[in-house]
Amino acid sequence: MNDFNILMEKIQLLEFHQQLLLELISNPNLEFYKLIVEKGISKHEMERFYRLCHELNNKMEEQKAEGFVTFHPLFTELSAAMPAGLKTNDVVRACLAQKIYEPLFKEFARYL
Repeated sequence: MNDFNILMEKIQLLEFHQQLLLELISNPNLEFYKLIVEKGISKHEMERFYRLCHELNNKMEEQKAEGFVTFHPLFTELSAAMPAGLKTNDVVRACLAQKIYEPLFKEFARYL
């Protein structure tokens, strides 16, 4: 990767973080966004995380319909796919605080 591409990636990351920070100004309780900015997570990584949460949420709903009562394998799947620099405990707490996939993360909070 050349210097220009590296510079463009950094600019895009800064622009993304600036958008999140602007949202944080009007709502300082957006704990997940704070975590994203603090840990330098990119927009692509955050979008991938949201897709994973959507898939895990669907799996949990399917498993509940089948009578499952524990979802530790889904928690393990989340932990394994976590973007570098993020800790599962911090993400679960931040997502609960921001009410992101709340039923899923309420379940995951049991495994912290």
